[in-house]
Amino acid sequence: MRGSVFHVKHLTSSARRGVLVIHVAVSVGWLGLTIGLLALGITAYTCADAPMTEAAYRSMKVFGDWLVIPVGLLTLLSGVVLSLGTHWGLARHRWVWIKFWLTLATLAASALALRPQINAAAAAGHPDLSPVAAPTVASAAYFFMTAISVLKPWGLTARGREHRNKRQTSRKAVDGVRTHQRA
Repeated sequence: MRGSVFHVKHLTSSARRGVLVIHVAVSVGWLGLTIGLLALGITAYTCADAPMTEAAYRSMKVFGDWLVIPVGLLTLLSGVVLSLGTHWGLARHRWVWIKFWLTLATLAASALALRPQINAAAAAGHPDLSPVAAPTVASAAYFFMTAISVLKPWGLTARGREHRNKRQTSRKAVDGVRTHQRA
């Protein structure tokens, strides 16, 4: 049984590498964008110069309005394609499953909390701590997702163990040699 829980055919080697490059690039871009938002938020919050505060919030608004959601969506989409098109699967390994849900949560938080906070701070024009807090939490989440992508902790999910057991029981011995039965 190839593919994932949805029985998607595995990506070819070149397609997998291409999607992996896209996924890593946009994921790193999302992290960098969030760190940039954090730097601008800290600048706006700590700066005593009103025009500098306004400029920082206006810059944050441009990033928030034009980049955060598309980059986050591309990260989610490339991650799902990569997980479904490889042996990792979407719901077979805990680290992949956690990354999927954290990506959804941070994308939703970016759309529903970060962007409105940036817009409110830009409209008010005075120092506000909320555009510092949201990118801080998001950056921590992205660093955590990066770490689990590298370390791949926690093992298989229940679905992954079930998949592994099905694969092991679908093999039979022929002349003392185990072979894989294909459906």
